[in-house]
Amino acid sequence: MLRPEVFDVSEEPSAEEIFALLDDEYARAILAQTSIEPMSAKTLSDRCDASLPTIYRRTERLIDCDLLAERTEIGESGHHYSVFEARLDSLTVEVDEGDISVSLDTGRAEDPADRFTDLWEGI
Repeated sequence: MLRPEVFDVSEEPSAEEIFALLDDEYARAILAQTSIEPMSAKTLSDRCDASLPTIYRRTERLIDCDLLAERTEIGESGHHYSVFEARLDSLTVEVDEGDISVSLDTGRAEDPADRFTDLWEGI
């Protein structure tokens, strides 16, 4: 039996949701690309060879499962755009006495002071 793992988000993704998400080639490509450096949806679209709607659907699901972070940046023209960054450092699957559990390590503590500093530096 699959059991949901404990996460620090309001709704915990189940093992099934994580497996289904990581079974998707675009979701995996987004995680791989954003683990190198934060990227906009347009850059991800180019690098993953996917349409913008596909990128936005996958990034939304990845954010919901806390595998991806989104922040807003301001371009030179003053327009706002989203930048995505992978939060997943490792994923562990354990099978024990009929149960399968999934543990995610984001390796990043979300400190409000750090988020404020990042926001301030981005301005």
